[in-house]
Amino acid sequence: MAFYFALTRWTLFDSEFVGLQNFRDFFAEQNLRIGFTNTLIYAVVTSGLKVVLGLLLGVLLTSRLRLRGFLRSVVFFPVLVSTVAVGFTFTALLRPDTGLVNRALALVGVDGPDWLGDATTALLSVAIVDVWKGVGIATVIYIAGILSIPQEYYQAVAVDGGGAWHRFRHVTMPLSWPATYSVIILSFIGGLRSFDLIWTMTRGGPGFTSDTIASIIYKQYQAGFFGLSTAGNVILFVVVTAIVVPLNWFLGRRQATP
Repeated sequence: MAFYFALTRWTLFDSEFVGLQNFRDFFAEQNLRIGFTNTLIYAVVTSGLKVVLGLLLGVLLTSRLRLRGFLRSVVFFPVLVSTVAVGFTFTALLRPDTGLVNRALALVGVDGPDWLGDATTALLSVAIVDVWKGVGIATVIYIAGILSIPQEYYQAVAVDGGGAWHRFRHVTMPLSWPATYSVIILSFIGGLRSFDLIWTMTRGGPGFTSDTIASIIYKQYQAGFFGLSTAGNVILFVVVTAIVVPLNWFLGRRQATP
């Protein structure tokens, strides 16, 4: 139905067929290039950090730590919190004058920026918050992947005189590739579709500097251009598919060998 209504100018009560006009208008959107660029940057940064931090936390939380169970709960806790609540909380924490982050930096003599009000830091700040909230899922996937590795491989490295780095480099990293594959795909899709955290924290601002495709679509919907926003959703679907399907094929070709 979305594909059909993308070809119409519709309201809740009627619709008028306009063909590809909605798509032409969407591609003529002034901020579309910024939105596409920000969407790709956001997806790459968030998925990359989730892979790196998820792997490191997965290794740490499968080691012989006394507080291992407690730390696993702490890492996973942000996943359970509402995204909107996280957005509002970090918006308060990142305020330039009264925010806890800049107050903490001031104690060590650092003058913190306006994290969400500066065009150079707004998108990255939201991305870091996204990583904090979502890295728990990546960590759980890595924990499952690491625990499924047969212990014989680690014993073989120990027999050869290898240390912790050798175990990580030659056993954990290659044999946890299925977990890495899953985290990359899931995180990248989530990054390309991200909306709620960006809208809660910056609403695409300052100006249009942190707009993504999803926030542009929502602004069109707010303005009453329902057919135009539906066309935007169809385009977003096509973009995500065009990126993720080849990425899935490329990553799936890799073979993990110890």
